[in-house]
Amino acid sequence: MTPVPRSSSLLDDAALDLLVPRFPARDVDELRRGVHGPVYAAGDDGLAAEVATWNVAVQHTPAVAVGATCAADVAAAVQFAVAHGLPVAVQATGHGPVRNAAGAVLVTTRRMQGVVVDPRRRTARVQAGVRWSAVLEAAAEHGLTGLCGSSSDVGVVGYTLGGGMGPLGRRFGFAADHVRAVEIVTADGVLRRVDATTDPELFWAVRGGKGSFGVVTAIEIELVDVRSIVGGGIFFAAEDAAAVLHAYREWAPTLPETAASSVAVLRLPPLPELPPPLQGQTVVHLRYAYCGDDLAEGERLVAPMESSGRIVLGAITPLLTTEMDAVHMDPRDPMPMWEKGMLLAELTEEAVDAFLAGVAPEAPVPLVMAEIRQLGGALSRPADVPNAVAGRAGAWSVLVIGPMAPELVDVVPQVGRGVLEALRPWAAPGCVLNFLGDVPGAGEVLAAYEPADAERLLAVKRAVDPDDVFSHGHAIRAR
Repeated sequence: MTPVPRSSSLLDDAALDLLVPRFPARDVDELRRGVHGPVYAAGDDGLAAEVATWNVAVQHTPAVAVGATCAADVAAAVQFAVAHGLPVAVQATGHGPVRNAAGAVLVTTRRMQGVVVDPRRRTARVQAGVRWSAVLEAAAEHGLTGLCGSSSDVGVVGYTLGGGMGPLGRRFGFAADHVRAVEIVTADGVLRRVDATTDPELFWAVRGGKGSFGVVTAIEIELVDVRSIVGGGIFFAAEDAAAVLHAYREWAPTLPETAASSVAVLRLPPLPELPPPLQGQTVVHLRYAYCGDDLAEGERLVAPMESSGRIVLGAITPLLTTEMDAVHMDPRDPMPMWEKGMLLAELTEEAVDAFLAGVAPEAPVPLVMAEIRQLGGALSRPADVPNAVAGRAGAWSVLVIGPMAPELVDVVPQVGRGVLEALRPWAAPGCVLNFLGDVPGAGEVLAAYEPADAERLLAVKRAVDPDDVFSHGHAIRAR
């Protein structure tokens, strides 16, 4: 093959990653003529900006990037990739990459911003590039909301098809449990609308299998009748970490399914945008959300935790559904990070002690967050329309996150995995796919699922994508 063109002229090979495939100029130009959005080949000005990630620890170097504006653009990109023997990767907001999409055709979907709410049916049709904030705002006009996660800045489609576990999950289940239909471009380059009747096996698999089976261009989701919650966060002083975590261990199991909670040890940077009591501090952050009908009861339920340690900052208050980011207060600015999660079957006194041994405020560890999140309720029950979502066996989820600064790229994964390994005696099988984080290979992705589900997913993969066109991220491999 001849080198990739920068427009019509040839690039110097030294300017290209040697692992990135190259194409005749006419092939890329033909792709450009066939799509509505921009197309960049390796070496083109604008490529880096097109494929930039929120998690800047991952930098993509694709062979070609297609800025899709519609499903037809996605189909053209997939057809081009298959014709040239290339894998396909997809990115909306850049929150979820786990590895470089080197040498792939990377489809960016952020220009696909359609949101249509049907208040009568309590549904929303959401295109692939939409963030949760847009859905929450559109649904709130009708007294409804969607099953967003800890941050409304995250894309709807990737989050939902990876399971989707948010503040309303213990009452309503995973976000994927509320998907009614999926519009997906499969490896043959064909756009399909699949649901429980038109293609039940693919519909089962994609809800939980994320990007393994094609590029999803839109989904139809059910909305729920919640207008407001009681929620927020309370930051406790570092010296009370043990007291707060042990109090949480006893308190959280007493909550009804209408209440969700988590607790995290945070090591915060000295940033001026943080409130002064938190700048450069290590704190314990209680996250709480109550979505029942009696909001006064929601406030009373959290009272036992408010006396478990010295409060540095924070409050539990009524919140509109468009304000649910106040529960977890996830950062919005791009940053380099490494993350890894696991499930626990139980949270005993010994498990909390093991957790504290690895992440206690006095421990010199390079982790910005170590969280224990309460599961159970509807998160532990099968969906009304069964799907492939992993993680229902856990009673608790643990997630550790560390900064991937150059001097920490070897240290953070070692420390983070060490924290999780210390909790292995209390582990539950599998993992929530969105919290799987760094994986050494496709085998660990399959291990996130129940064995029977893993075999069924493999069968669907071999039927719809036997050549592993979709093999990036947490993808199941046919081969």
